[in-house]
Amino acid sequence: MPRILFVKTSSLGDVVHNCPAVTDVARCVPGAIIDWVVEAPFAEVAALHASVRHVIPVAIRRWRGAPLAVDTWSEFRAFRSALRGEQYDAVIDSQGLVKSALIAALARGRKHGFDRASVREPLAAYFYDATHAVQGNMHAVDRNRQLAASALGYRVEGPCDYGLRVPDEVRMQASKPASSRYALLLTMTSRDDKLWPEEHWRALGNALEDRGLHCLLPWGTEEERRRCARIATAIPGAVVPRRMTLTELASLARRAHCVVGVDTGLAHLAAAVNVPVIGLYCGSDPALTGLHGAGRLRNLGNRGMPPTVAEILKNMEPSP
Repeated sequence: MPRILFVKTSSLGDVVHNCPAVTDVARCVPGAIIDWVVEAPFAEVAALHASVRHVIPVAIRRWRGAPLAVDTWSEFRAFRSALRGEQYDAVIDSQGLVKSALIAALARGRKHGFDRASVREPLAAYFYDATHAVQGNMHAVDRNRQLAASALGYRVEGPCDYGLRVPDEVRMQASKPASSRYALLLTMTSRDDKLWPEEHWRALGNALEDRGLHCLLPWGTEEERRRCARIATAIPGAVVPRRMTLTELASLARRAHCVVGVDTGLAHLAAAVNVPVIGLYCGSDPALTGLHGAGRLRNLGNRGMPPTVAEILKNMEPSP
């Protein structure tokens, strides 16, 4: 049985974008055994994929903060041992960075990656045994799918399938049960220029409440919790739940009537569980990394051109 290792370490959106390539391999390579190297904070997503056997967590981001610490070297040796404990038929670096290429180089097996013209960091291509040309103007999901197909000798066919197995229930520990009809509002993102104005969120939330949808505003950091609390205060019935894991958030998204989110990995995770999602783009272009899949997805706005509340409501499904 062919043994395949994917190296796609971060960030959350990139990890989600790699899932359809894993699905393709499981479908097109008979008997494939698939493992995945991923940064520890995003290991939950890789583990949700139905066809992933082993997730091998790596902690490069944390190790960089204390490169000489005893714990760092101890963790690195344990990671290296886990990585080299398997002989792979193919090691596919779909990240395309020097750091991911170096991880791939540690694994035992033939290394595949983008060629110099396709890869994000050209130096990374020198670490691969085989390189593959993939068009740069394709969406990230399609680039990952094409790379895996080129490496393993099959054709990309069929719709995008993220292949995630998500639990049915999640306990919110908040004042409203998760079974209520609700919209999930993802207000947080990694850059300030990607944020949507708080007054817009308040106006949207009130419009959704008028449509009979409660608003849930999850968060990850204390700053994000405070932002969500400020927004929720002006929306009758809105809930700011406790801090949730990625698995819990995926479950919450899967049972939502709809999801509205800025350019954040959580919006891509919601798209991957096949619910209606509207992506709000304020500081980035959605052409290559926007919401992508077979579901009811809308990418609104662009760099320097944030969408309006009216645009979002116009693009939503009719209220129940």
